[in-house]
Amino acid sequence: MKFLDEAKVFVKSGDGGPGCASFRREKFIEFGGPNGGNGGRGGDVFVEAVGGLNTLIDYRYKQHFKAANGRPGMGRDRDGAAGASVTLKVPVGTEVLDEAQETVLADLTEVGQRVCLLSGGDGGFGNLHYKSSTNQAPRRKDPGWPGAETWIRLRLKLIADAGLVGLPNAGKSTLLAATSRARPKIADYPFTTLHPNLGVVAVDERELVLADIPGLIEGAHLGHGLGDRFLGHIERCRVLVHLVDATGEDVADAYRVVRAELAAYDAGLAAKPELVALNKVDALDAAAAEARRGELAQAAGIAPASVFLLSGAAGIGTTALMRAVAERIDAADRAELPPPPAYRGPELGS
Repeated sequence: MKFLDEAKVFVKSGDGGPGCASFRREKFIEFGGPNGGNGGRGGDVFVEAVGGLNTLIDYRYKQHFKAANGRPGMGRDRDGAAGASVTLKVPVGTEVLDEAQETVLADLTEVGQRVCLLSGGDGGFGNLHYKSSTNQAPRRKDPGWPGAETWIRLRLKLIADAGLVGLPNAGKSTLLAATSRARPKIADYPFTTLHPNLGVVAVDERELVLADIPGLIEGAHLGHGLGDRFLGHIERCRVLVHLVDATGEDVADAYRVVRAELAAYDAGLAAKPELVALNKVDALDAAAAEARRGELAQAAGIAPASVFLLSGAAGIGTTALMRAVAERIDAADRAELPPPPAYRGPELGS
């Protein structure tokens, strides 16, 4: 299945049905009163998050969704049927924005979450509605109210516990494959990963969702390389894992380039908790690996011992890194919980 994380869709709610102007006509009833029914309400437009989806590819081939119009009212006091609603089913983590992409209309983060985007038009009144003591034979009937229509943007942001960032060919896909059952494409050239991948990592009887996004290069926020359009997939991550290629020419500069792109993208990515790892250390001897580790630690402003040494291909250090990721996620969860209420002791006189 192809991956698509953005789509532009036209939606329209149903028009209300017109009311009916009719009169009772029966044998031996000379002056039958009005009995025109009201029109039915137009259908609504909903968007719903469902499980089992991880792409918006369905909206590449169909971009127009229209709810049914309400049925017209009929004689004998019969109201028209309401129009059928239409529901757009999207993956969990989808944002719905207006056409200008300035306003978030809905943010669907849970399975089963359902939001009404457009309401259908009300049905028009029939002439029975206007009957009164002074107007016993009204002929007025109202047309139904028109529905609303608009273009919307669907933007998918994958929901993961931790996200992998780094320059192209830093070994992110290899690490994902080594720690989970995900099987992303792996090759020895940059930009092998062209779309985000998710993997479930088992760590000490618990599971974490790890997201791998295409690599960043200098100037990605200006559209260079694949740009920064995939950074939205790690906005919801609580922890970032920054991988740096140990075989690169300058590990410190590689770290600074990615951090600069995260800061330029904003959305709070630069402020997220980060774990720094030096990947592909199996290609270096111990002394060279420690030297690169010190350079990377100085650039990140952390102690050398805080930089993880690992190799996704050889399976070195991956377990320790995933355990650290789990600990950081738990710490972030504890920080988000409100403090417990203070204990005041028993009330006096009780």
